[in-house]
Amino acid sequence: MSSPLLFDAPLIRKRLARARRAGFADFLVARAVEDLSDRLGAVLREFPRALDLGTPVPAAASWLRRSGRAGSVIRLAPTPEPAGPDIAVAVGDPEALPFGEREFDLAVSLLALQHANDLPGALVQVRRALKPDGLFVGCLLGGRTLTELRQVLTQAESEVEGGVSPRVAPFAEVRDLGGLLQRAGFALPVTDVETVTVRYGDPFGLMRDLRAMGLTNALRERRGSLRRVTLMRAASLYAERFADPDGRLRATFELIWLSGWVPHESQQKPLRPGSAQARLSDALGTVERKEPS
Repeated sequence: MSSPLLFDAPLIRKRLARARRAGFADFLVARAVEDLSDRLGAVLREFPRALDLGTPVPAAASWLRRSGRAGSVIRLAPTPEPAGPDIAVAVGDPEALPFGEREFDLAVSLLALQHANDLPGALVQVRRALKPDGLFVGCLLGGRTLTELRQVLTQAESEVEGGVSPRVAPFAEVRDLGGLLQRAGFALPVTDVETVTVRYGDPFGLMRDLRAMGLTNALRERRGSLRRVTLMRAASLYAERFADPDGRLRATFELIWLSGWVPHESQQKPLRPGSAQARLSDALGTVERKEPS
């Protein structure tokens, strides 16, 4: 039996299209592209053919071409958009890749996969689309994202309406993602976290930015809009609990980075147990003692 769907994918695409028409708030994507540049800077190879998987705007694909790190780029865009120089665009779903096996040398995905209903399955498809020794680098929102907003909405709704409904989507935890990469068939998996703190004059500035990034509530089991009295109580709680000394309010965005390589015979492999040629005790200048049986 298939698992129940958590996110409303058509609604996510609709809201992203609206955000792009109105003026997309790109500060998180810009930060992720900057970090991608640093991460790929440590990889001493070129990638003749690259895939941009679902990044909300074409910033990652444009950087791959502009920097020369990719010879050609195919962008799987979430909503229709024009192609760019040496960038082909297809509109599609990261959970249903319209590509064959072993087509790409590199796949990147920035701030898209946190809304995957089947993240393990999406990672398997990415691995299949990459050539042997191909690299995947992804960035998605992690579990501490919007922790402040989540707390105050929960408390305000409980106080005012006598119950709580999900208002902020759950995000992946970093401790789970390394295992997902291995399950998907990637070698040499790496995960790490960066925390971005954005400050606002009031909670409504944060809510405007979330709308301008297409990140408002898209859970399938969501309820209707908050009552005004509940929203105002949440704003009051936010100011009480999460204000800096200058009165501005903190909002946390947790960026989880994950990367893995498609297995290839040239990659490093762990030694077999018992194959070491030297003892740790010799290197440390200590005496090795055996435990009594």
